[in-house]
Amino acid sequence: MKKRYRPVSLKSAKSYSLCARASKVSVASFAGTPARGDSFRDFLDKLPDAYAARDFKAVVGAVLKAREKGRPVIVGMGAHPIKLGLSPLIIELMRRDVITAVATNGASTVHDFEIALVGHTSEDVARELCTGTFGMARETGRGLNLAIRNGVKKGHGIGKSVGEYIGKGRFPHKEKSIFSRAIGLGVPATVHVAVGTDIIHMHPEADGAAIGKGSMSDFRLLAAVVADLEGGVYLNLGSAVVLPEVFLKALNIARNLGHKVEDFTTVNMDFIQHYRPRENVLRRPTSMKGRSYALTGHHEIMFPLLAAAIMEEMQ
Repeated sequence: MKKRYRPVSLKSAKSYSLCARASKVSVASFAGTPARGDSFRDFLDKLPDAYAARDFKAVVGAVLKAREKGRPVIVGMGAHPIKLGLSPLIIELMRRDVITAVATNGASTVHDFEIALVGHTSEDVARELCTGTFGMARETGRGLNLAIRNGVKKGHGIGKSVGEYIGKGRFPHKEKSIFSRAIGLGVPATVHVAVGTDIIHMHPEADGAAIGKGSMSDFRLLAAVVADLEGGVYLNLGSAVVLPEVFLKALNIARNLGHKVEDFTTVNMDFIQHYRPRENVLRRPTSMKGRSYALTGHHEIMFPLLAAAIMEEMQ
């Protein structure tokens, strides 16, 4: 026989005073109201003390603490930050001893090179693909492949090879080149290539042996920087696959060789939180110790905000 149920009576339900209850949100954490003429400091102070705003401030604090203690702040990035015009900010943070190393993918060299040479970059891929002309700019293909071949012969990685080539060449906008400026500032700039992913690999001047050797040298250089990351910050800026994978391997070999790299901060900045950055940058590296933060938003807004907040706190 089926049971018959009657609605419960709520007369004996226990309650308590709201004043005695612990709460996650209070008026003390509310955002301040902006006023006309507010400074950037006012903007920061008026952010609500909640979730992403709290994480944003924590990332600023971690970067500043690392700088104060002379610990590394490594930016691993894809090519989009350059295409979005963030090179001046990255260079300025290198100049101020905030960013102490930069690791990029191969596409970053393309955009950095073209900006330095002609002041513009980024073609219409769909249109050019229809005629087979995508990625076939003569100056880019010849120049970058020559830079890599010449630099690798000297024992350089790709990052230093490209930076040296731009720095010593006739590049009207070389002051906007991350790789060229990195050399002058003594900042390691490494390039991590997947063969076949970059437009310069389609050119007859491409030397697979030189590209592979240069990228391998840069991996070992990055591993040396990561081995010193204790107390520092690793910030992944818009790389969904290559740099998260490279960082994980660099961290592993650093620990394998006996370096203590446990207590540090990792950050992933992107407008979508992908699997590999979440696992290989945020979760796995800090599973023993450390902190990790995901800041979600468009690079052209979020990174200038982060840079400005860091500089504001430094003044």
